[in-house]
Amino acid sequence: MAFATVRKRYRDKEKTKFMGFQADYIDQNGKRHAKLFKRERDAKDWLTEVVPEVKAGTHAPHRESILVAQAADLWIERVDTVLKRHSSTITQYRNHIRLHIVPAIGAVKLSVLSGPAIEEFQDRLLRDGSRAMAQKVMISLKAILANAKRTGKVAVNHAAGVKLPPPGSGHRRQKPKIGETIPTKDELKAILARVDGTRWQPLLLTAALAGLRSSELRALRWPHVDIEDIERASIHIVERADEKNKFDAPKSEAGTREILIPSLLANTLRRWRAVCPKHKNGELDLVFPTGVGTVESHANIANRGWYAPQCKAGILKKKVGDDGRPVFHQDGKPVMVPKYGFHALRHFAASFWIQQGHLPKRVQELMGHASIVMTLDLYAALFPAGADEREKMEKAAAFLTPIKTA
Repeated sequence: MAFATVRKRYRDKEKTKFMGFQADYIDQNGKRHAKLFKRERDAKDWLTEVVPEVKAGTHAPHRESILVAQAADLWIERVDTVLKRHSSTITQYRNHIRLHIVPAIGAVKLSVLSGPAIEEFQDRLLRDGSRAMAQKVMISLKAILANAKRTGKVAVNHAAGVKLPPPGSGHRRQKPKIGETIPTKDELKAILARVDGTRWQPLLLTAALAGLRSSELRALRWPHVDIEDIERASIHIVERADEKNKFDAPKSEAGTREILIPSLLANTLRRWRAVCPKHKNGELDLVFPTGVGTVESHANIANRGWYAPQCKAGILKKKVGDDGRPVFHQDGKPVMVPKYGFHALRHFAASFWIQQGHLPKRVQELMGHASIVMTLDLYAALFPAGADEREKMEKAAAFLTPIKTA
């Protein structure tokens, strides 16, 4: 038989019962495959797609093709065992697969997953949820298909060329803004006043003045806090704790950093060290542990240490539903919730450093951002233009003064 052919197919030897046009081909492994079509043109068009894949050695026969859900499992296994991503990252990937990808296209074979089908899936994500979540799920889907292509499970990653449409006014990312997503100084003082004398005060103060992530706060150990010389006091970030309380290095090289801290924070940490709970074996030596010296959970820090004092201080906002509209009680009054998420303390630290006059590159280093693009994307509006900006501009353009205009 020729490498690829199209022939008429009959149900009987007498050729009286016509079935259709059968496309036959031999794949790169020497196996014969066939598919029946009603029209000869469709059979030839199909072979036109298959033959180049066979010649390139990338063809995956339909009957041997795996499902999207199976491809997702293979990708997760590689991310976990080979790429060794952080457990929190893997948990996010699993949620993308479980909540979005599998329910929609998990039962579809890779061999028939087309570009238009992926575009439709993306549109559904945008209709049903946020743009940010749609983008994250699509990144996971593209990685799943890229891994399937790498292992020969599919010839083409049809998701690679699918891009999110330009954001409309309703999808613009909200930049951190003081008083909206960043606590004002007065608000922070009011919140800290509600935790004065408790174990939450040094933790919140460290988050606000040193910009540590929750995972970094939970993993911080006393040997990495240098407060012996107040004038040179600093915190060294070398570890993070995941949701399972396992310790690991920061996600990126930039996450490993030294942060200079003001004397106010250094003295607060000194007093806290004298009464800080110790682990029974003394092996953890954590700065912000539980009452018995073990790793504190993020949920406990956020709920008891951050949200509760906001409620006591009356720093609240109206709760908004998934549709962007305020949520009301049965009596018609709006539901009020804490105004700021825990990450707002990290934003406060960035604004604190910017107010000190730090340049963007230094703010990037202190924040532990992998790229200055991330720093500027978030905080560009907080950097002052300078009171003498016009004067500098006029002096710079002075060399053009002799030029005459018409």
